[in-house]
Amino acid sequence: EVQLVESGGGLVQPGGSLRLSCAASGFTFDDYTMSWVRQAPGKGLEWVSATSWNGDTTYYAESMKGRFTISRDNAKNTLYLQMITLKSEDTAVDYCARIYKGAYDYWGQGTQVTVSS
Repeated sequence: EVQLVESGGGLVQPGGSLRLSCAASGFTFDDYTMSWVRQAPGKGLEWVSATSWNGDTTYYAESMKGRFTISRDNAKNTLYLQMITLKSEDTAVDYCARIYKGAYDYWGQGTQVTVSS
């Protein structure tokens, strides 16, 4: 059974940092491109970032460039998202998702990130 379990969310002040983790199981992790997607309150899903199977190639939404860093540890079957200089508009539920043939086929349950003073 494919499972993606996010952790690391929480309440942080503006300008603060968080590192999200996504523990993967039930499939060969390094066979897949992985992604982070978020949903802010009252809004639709927003793509955040993605990484190739070996982490050599990464992609970011424009508003995250320079503030977010995606990485993966294939030995630990874990995907990460380091977030710095957080803003109130980064408040969202963040999901990790597996990409297969250009589409998301599995999602985690999400982790809440709240940026507030």
